[in-house]
Amino acid sequence: MAGQSTQIALFKGKEIRKTIHNNEWWFSVSDVVEALTDSRDARQYIKRIRSRDSELNSYWGTICTPLEMTSKDGKKRPINSANTEGMFRIIQSIPSPKAEPFKRWLAKVGYERIQEIEDPELATQRTRALYKAKGYSDAWIEKRMRGIAIREELTDEWKDRGVAEQKDYAILTAEISKAAFGVTPSEYKRLKGLERQNLRDHMNDLELIFSMLGEAATTEITRNRDAQGFDENKQAAVEGGSVAGNARKELETKSGKKVVSKENYLPGKTATKLPKK
Repeated sequence: MAGQSTQIALFKGKEIRKTIHNNEWWFSVSDVVEALTDSRDARQYIKRIRSRDSELNSYWGTICTPLEMTSKDGKKRPINSANTEGMFRIIQSIPSPKAEPFKRWLAKVGYERIQEIEDPELATQRTRALYKAKGYSDAWIEKRMRGIAIREELTDEWKDRGVAEQKDYAILTAEISKAAFGVTPSEYKRLKGLERQNLRDHMNDLELIFSMLGEAATTEITRNRDAQGFDENKQAAVEGGSVAGNARKELETKSGKKVVSKENYLPGKTATKLPKK
């Protein structure tokens, strides 16, 4: 059930969750069904297509694999997922005018993954381009990309030190956030009015900077202390987050303004948008 971090792909404005598993993209089946059918109850629609397609139903357990992704309530849950080949088979049973365009979209996404394996820099370039298309400023994108690199460096350290479960990553991340900002990631998302969106995609410049400081400090403490196992890494997370927390409090005292903000970036919605520079 282990997958890497959840990413969002867009097909005709519809969000489709995907994650890397066995070095290829796997897609949320329910998200694909919703994108192709506009169904309000993807689970019931899937039951119907399985009941009328006996061959698909017999291979369902082979085609679909529960992979951990971010659910609509913001928590990590096992989500029925299929790779490109499996999605092609499922689409055969969905009568939709969007089916053929979606097949071409799937093929393109799969081909891009092959390119990214051969040249990892392409993944970074595409991420930058996606943020640019959503309207983020170049300065914000630079901070976001640096934050992604710092985050990956930290999770690599955790993995090498006996912390490999996604649920443990979530706990350690919450400890850093509480020490840095005074709130957990889930509390932070509620403050910003977010649901399944990525919290850091809705942070302003200062929030991103203090997130990076907390995680970079945690990485440094973890390495220098040679922290091993969950408990030692949890202590390092608290102390690393506190480095950012102390810096944040000092800035707030001298500037007279809180760093933690309700601002977010939700294109097309009435929520407050992050300022563009």
